[in-house]
Amino acid sequence: MNINISIMDDEYYMNLALEQAGKAAIEDEVPVGAVIADKSGMVVGIAHNQTITLCDPTGHAEILAIRRASSAVGNYRLSGMTIYVTIEPCIMCMGAIIHARMARLVYGSPDIRWGGAGSLYDFSSDPRLNHSLEIVSGVCRSEARELIQSFFRNKRSK
Repeated sequence: MNINISIMDDEYYMNLALEQAGKAAIEDEVPVGAVIADKSGMVVGIAHNQTITLCDPTGHAEILAIRRASSAVGNYRLSGMTIYVTIEPCIMCMGAIIHARMARLVYGSPDIRWGGAGSLYDFSSDPRLNHSLEIVSGVCRSEARELIQSFFRNKRSK
């Protein structure tokens, strides 16, 4: 598997995901953003959380980005692609990432309550599943963590 995206590029795409998370916060959604890049580095899917806006419990940034990427490339398999997410994906989103056959997941901050990529569960390395992917954590971690913590701090103060 030859992925052409470097560590420096990881920060670039994570910053795009952070911009999406900021849009979610403005819409009073939990600030999570996701970006999917293909092997050449082209962004093929981008989204932010919209569970409240869409009245849809599956309206997570990852799911919406996967839907957009699949539509853009005309395939439900996103083989060789990388998904960038500001916060560690939940188990639902990890299931979708694995089903889409992505090559890499890059996320900012861990989620000890819902994380499906190592914090609570580790779907990515379960040998019982027929697909595994590379996980890179901690890219723009402090920015991602501060965004979500300040969102919930503001919620609690109201």
